[in-house]
Amino acid sequence: MLLDGASLWFRSYFALPEKMTAPDGRPVNAVRGFLDTIAALVTTHRPDRLVVCLDVNWRPAFRVAEIPSYKAHRVADEQAGLEEVPDTLTPQVAMIAEVLAAAGITSAGAADCEADDVIGTLAFEEARDRVIVVSGDRDLLQVVADDPVPVQVLYVGRGLARAELMGPAEVAAKYAVPPERAGIAYAEMAILRGDPSDGLPGVKGIGDKTAAKLITAFGGLDGLESAVAQDDPGISPRIKASLEQARDYLRAARVVVAVRTDAPVRSDTADDRLPTAPADAARLAELTAELGIAASVGRLRTALGWAD
Repeated sequence: MLLDGASLWFRSYFALPEKMTAPDGRPVNAVRGFLDTIAALVTTHRPDRLVVCLDVNWRPAFRVAEIPSYKAHRVADEQAGLEEVPDTLTPQVAMIAEVLAAAGITSAGAADCEADDVIGTLAFEEARDRVIVVSGDRDLLQVVADDPVPVQVLYVGRGLARAELMGPAEVAAKYAVPPERAGIAYAEMAILRGDPSDGLPGVKGIGDKTAAKLITAFGGLDGLESAVAQDDPGISPRIKASLEQARDYLRAARVVVAVRTDAPVRSDTADDRLPTAPADAARLAELTAELGIAASVGRLRTALGWAD
């Protein structure tokens, strides 16, 4: 199980009230929500291995170089390139990291990469176990696969209780893309339609449905661009003109939208199996008392099958 860390603790932060505080008054709503999320996922899906994937750089230089508008509207400090994050969330991310380390739950990141790239690389490299990716970001639907192991995405954009578990067949059915290349086709569809939340303009006049039809009809983005160059009569003059005008964007977007499968991933543990006991029981007990998170840690302990 590969968790999109920032996606999940952002959701926890906004789902729970800030009045959930530690004994010293610091908000711990994201900490509690994130630990409860892990406990619920482990209880429901029973993974043998779990990695919390991190954004080492939420706006990597290699993506910004291709499309400068990439996530630009989320920058709080233009000079430092810092992401706009609620003041009371940032300290909780450090708390989460400490609790995970004390519990012995693996975290992983990669230099100048987003969590998506860590997830894409670990999923691509897995050759033994089925993979479930957990995220509220639809961009990760591009990693679904059947071979060499099944890779599914548990999309939690509407909350954990309404999560959708999607593999290639489900992505193909929902977005009308070819099932044999559902993941890649979803990424190509995303390139064509764009994504304002990520600063991706897309191609003028092309939305989800048109993008899916074009990708399906021409076998992919390469086939579509080849058809445009050959004046294929199956492409309307309006769409053809839009695609020609977006030629530079389409080249750059391939780099920006596609998650990496070769990121230099580094984990903080040598073994990503779920821990059978805390890595540092004394520190975990200390953090539990300091942060007032006994109920959430208790649920995590139960999910992991730890003895009291």
